[in-house]
Amino acid sequence: MSALWIANIEVTDEETYMKYVAISSKAVAAFGGVFLARAGRHKQLEGNDRARNVVARFPTFEDAVNCYNSPSYKEALKFSSVSSKRDLVVVEEVE
Repeated sequence: MSALWIANIEVTDEETYMKYVAISSKAVAAFGGVFLARAGRHKQLEGNDRARNVVARFPTFEDAVNCYNSPSYKEALKFSSVSSKRDLVVVEEVE
């Protein structure tokens, strides 16, 4: 079954964060990931509001987890960790 990355992000340094975006985009694609939402319009209905919300679909749960643990994504995280506050969860989709 396919799986989703769901991320809620507060960007604190836009220039550095864009380096993360460039590298992570390639890593996501390499694992068959496709972005469904990426920092578009949103309305927070519950919980903490973070202006950037991202959803990516992967072919399988394992692909989503393996992407996160890949060397290329770990390289991207070096930029994200110093330029944002975020939560990221992998959720398996229902049939």
